Amino acid sequence: MSSLKKTAIILVLAFVGWALCGAIMGIGMAVTSLMNTLIIHAVGATIIFALLSLFYFKKYNYTTPLQTAIIFTFFVVLMDIFVVSLLINKNFDMFKSILGTWLVFALIFISTYLTGRYVTK
Repeated sequence: MSSLKKTAIILVLAFVGWALCGAIMGIGMAVTSLMNTLIIHAVGATIIFALLSLFYFKKYNYTTPLQTAIIFTFFVVLMDIFVVSLLINKNFDMFKSILGTWLVFALIFISTYLTGRYVTK
């Protein structure tokens, strides 16, 4: 398989994870408080990226767990900067929230890495 297809597969999975996290935030903000939404988002992101990683490592496994964790996390950070902050919110206030961003980024990295380590050992 070409490296372009391999790259596309991992980026599509990262996009799916980011989009599902966005759906959690959008639905959560419509039906509950900000704090509840942020907690659900943190838990949901962990589960979503663990499941995406499980699928990726069982079916494709083109990158190491560390590489995959970096790619998934970096993709989410970039999308949050350029799409959520700049296009949707038109500010960077979301990055002031440890629970809303920084903890979620860490949980995405950790869940991806640990899932990859578990599957590939």
